[in-house]
Amino acid sequence: MALWGVGAASVYRVSRSRTERLVNLVICLLSTRRFLTAAQIAATVPGYEHDPDDAREHEAFQRKFERDKAELRELGVPLETGTASAFDAELGYRIARREYALPDIPLKPDEAAAVGIAARLWQHAGLAAAASSGLAKLRAAGVDVDPQATLGLEPMVTVDPAFAPLTAAARDRREVRFDYRIPDRDAPARRRLQPWGVVCWRGRWYVVGHDLDRDATRCFRLSRVVGQVRVTGEPGAYQPPTGVDLISHVARWSGPVERPGRATVLVAPGRAAGLRRWAVEVTAGPEADRLVLPYGDACWLAGHLVGYGPDVRVLDPPEVREAVIQRLKEIAARHDTLAVIP
Repeated sequence: MALWGVGAASVYRVSRSRTERLVNLVICLLSTRRFLTAAQIAATVPGYEHDPDDAREHEAFQRKFERDKAELRELGVPLETGTASAFDAELGYRIARREYALPDIPLKPDEAAAVGIAARLWQHAGLAAAASSGLAKLRAAGVDVDPQATLGLEPMVTVDPAFAPLTAAARDRREVRFDYRIPDRDAPARRRLQPWGVVCWRGRWYVVGHDLDRDATRCFRLSRVVGQVRVTGEPGAYQPPTGVDLISHVARWSGPVERPGRATVLVAPGRAAGLRRWAVEVTAGPEADRLVLPYGDACWLAGHLVGYGPDVRVLDPPEVREAVIQRLKEIAARHDTLAVIP
């Protein structure tokens, strides 16, 4: 942890930048069946931007591109060189998909779960948006892009806003504080925590660590964190217990069975198709349809319903209605805060 200073942070940024560039280069070359010239790659892949008319910039790009090609080949990526047609004088590059693809890999249930969690984290690595931008540039340049080449590289699964700061704090061993909403209380309570790690249990994310105010091990559901997570401690300020099982702790805390519930909502005609598929009862009305939705957690359901805006109104139970109101207040307060920032 002592190495995480200015020098180490600079190395981290350089390493991440190069990793992103290499991944985007692989995605680019996998997404086309034709050979792409160095100029097309430079105009498409983030990280290669330069002025081709500037001799120094162009020379720097060529050195960078040569290093990246050599590294991909060392990693076993089947990089091919050729021309798109017999009339082309400039060499191009592509990846042989038949040699790049892996055979079917059987996974045990716990291994498959780990892969699933890794897929959820992909969009937080900062790669998905750049990759999509690169593919859009290829299409705009008239390059035939294979839509099946990179399926799964940009999953739609998202995590809570508190995920990134809490995982970073757990990695750096830094204390944090945040406001936490408890279902049976009106106002959120302040928490001070030494986070040990963030885990997923039954489709929800939790942070486990040492609660400084209670001097005990506690876990908190990320969807109940209100506002920003603030880092208050120095790096390496504590050390988690050796061999602690975070998943088991969350499982004991959350209980073996969640309380089933039913929520009744009004939905505008022809709207909220996702809720209609989820509903166990649908009653058509003259101005709005009445849906009955099964749920296990009022806060989670409220977060889902808020996304439908004015098309959905909660009738009962009161805990879901109050949770929706609380979410809307938090959203309004967040936007008010952003509005006053110069």
